[in-house]
Amino acid sequence: MNKKLVIATLISSALLVGCGEQSTGQAPAASPLVVAQPVTVIDYQQGKQFVGRTEAIEDVAISAQVSGYLKSRSFKEGEIVHKGQVLFEIEPAAYEAKLASAKAAIAQAEASLKRANLDWQRAENLLPKGSISKAEYDRLTAEKLHAEAQLKAANAQVKAAEVDLSYTRISAPFTGRISDSKVSIGDLVSPGSGILTTLVSLDPIQASFNVSERQRLELGIDSLDGAGRGQNDVEVVLTLTNGETYSELGVVDFIGNRIDLKTGTIAMRANFANPDQELLPGQHVQVFLREKEPVKRMVIPRRAVQSDLEGDFVMVLAEGNIAERRNVVLGPQTEHGVIITDGLADSDVVLTKGLQRVRNGMTVRLENDEAQE
Repeated sequence: MNKKLVIATLISSALLVGCGEQSTGQAPAASPLVVAQPVTVIDYQQGKQFVGRTEAIEDVAISAQVSGYLKSRSFKEGEIVHKGQVLFEIEPAAYEAKLASAKAAIAQAEASLKRANLDWQRAENLLPKGSISKAEYDRLTAEKLHAEAQLKAANAQVKAAEVDLSYTRISAPFTGRISDSKVSIGDLVSPGSGILTTLVSLDPIQASFNVSERQRLELGIDSLDGAGRGQNDVEVVLTLTNGETYSELGVVDFIGNRIDLKTGTIAMRANFANPDQELLPGQHVQVFLREKEPVKRMVIPRRAVQSDLEGDFVMVLAEGNIAERRNVVLGPQTEHGVIITDGLADSDVVLTKGLQRVRNGMTVRLENDEAQE
């Protein structure tokens, strides 16, 4: 009897153990909770960014062309001056006297020429009658020619004196902003005394930058005459050092004619309207050269992109909430997200959060659906 009791006890214990193991088994793992977002299509203008520097189209150092004492200065330092405006005046008295003397020399030369003409005309009438020798006629002809030359020389002296007198008034050759004056009233100035001041034009203004050979080919910029892509196909955006974008768009107005052998770049220049003089020569700027006509491009959040040994990929939400891997080719980063140049369709929906536990072919739960429940 004891033996039967022991066997029954062992069987009961085994059954109890089996039931306990079944009751403590783990439940199947739940599907990962994720966030999904549709692919966005934007208008995108392809371009490249370069480091540039602004330059004045006109930049002149103003100096004296004649010697004399500085009589007056007719501008405020740092102001906008206009073309033809008088900037400095040199004491003109000596040059006025030189001009008067040159004009007097003209009157004297004219009188000498008149007398020589009269003598020559008489000799011309007397020569056929034999009343004057051929030698005397030749002498009078030479005097006439000499008097004509003297008159021409006197006229040239007048013009030279007028030019020197005009140089006593130094005017602005173009409209622009003037610098500080390097001389004071009463200083003796001359062509060798150096720069009096400088003047730069501000509207329009230009930005110079260098483009590598590869970048030029990628942008397709060949010329400005219509033979290739030129100023009619691209536009230029400036970003200032404070991060702000300059309000006026620029146009490319110069492309160099050769690649620099040392740097492998070609010089380019863009022209910008500058009505408020916001840009000044010598500023460092970021030059963004882009296509004029935007094209459609797909963008997704950068956080949706993952990488492994095969390259960049994203997880796409397929039918039935199945996560599906898609290998993609990335383009540039924009304010809307990263551009996808290949691997996605504009109707796709990509997973953006909860990607750590997601594997290809796995069923996922959407966070939005969970919130609705």
